[in-house]
Order: sequence, then structure tokens, then C-alpha cells
Amino acid sequence: MILDTLHNAERYSALHPLFSQVFAFMRNTPLQSLAVGRHAVLGDDVFAIVQRVAGRTRDVAQLECHRKYIDIQFVLEGVDEMGWRPLADCHQPVSDYSVDADIQFFHDAPNAWIATPADSFCIFFPEDAHAPLIAQQHIHKIVFKVAVNVG
Repeated sequence: MILDTLHNAERYSALHPLFSQVFAFMRNTPLQSLAVGRHAVLGDDVFAIVQRVAGRTRDVAQLECHRKYIDIQFVLEGVDEMGWRPLADCHQPVSDYSVDADIQFFHDAPNAWIATPADSFCIFFPEDAHAPLIAQQHIHKIVFKVAVNVG
């Protein structure tokens, strides 16, 4: 799990062959004007999901994980206090992993809460279970889904 700002994003480009293209998209696209929903960036290898939602409380949040995609969650407005726990420490699944939706939820509680303010991002790798959208206000954010295996 990584928390940082777009100003420092290039530090992480070496971690995945598509990260530099995602960060370039973030810098060169008027993100505030993107409509809610899914947007193609690089086909199925990278796409963006724009969200404008009411925040929820910690007690209703569920940890989730993904196997096929890395999440880069970039907050545009609000503060998203995301929960985190190593996937290896998650032992209470809500259900089996869904291959089609690339998601699995857990009843386990986060080990840490990461307050992610506007103009900041969190990167969650497949080994990072996370619980996003925790806030007392509305959140405007973009979740960039980056394929683990580029192809």
C-alpha cells in the first residue's frame, strides 16, 4: 500500500510498466470534468472509474481485495479515510472470490486507517485488502484499475 501525492507519482513508475502512463493521464486530463462511470485509458489493461458518492462509516465498511487489478485511488474532493489490512491476515471472507467482478469481501477489521485528502492517491496491490469511501462528506474520486499482468 502506498499513499502519496501526484507531485511524487513518478517515484512509483518502476513498480509497474503501466504506472507512468496512468500518472501521465492523471496530469494531462481534466479529471474534474469526467462523468461518473467507467472510462477507457488503455483498453482492459487500464481503465478509470469515476465516483461521486456519499461517504460511509467505518462500522459498515468491508475490506475488499482484487487479484487481476491494482487500484490507484485518486481523491479529487473530500477526504477518503481508507481502511487497510494485509490480505494474508484476512481470515473471515464474506463469500468466495468473484472472478467476473475481480473482488472478494471480508468481515475482518482494518489494521490501519489512511486519511487520503484531495490530490492524493493510494495504491493497493493484490496483497492489500482495503475498505474505501469512509468519510463524513461526499467523495469525488477516480479509481484507476491497472492490470497486474499486462497483455
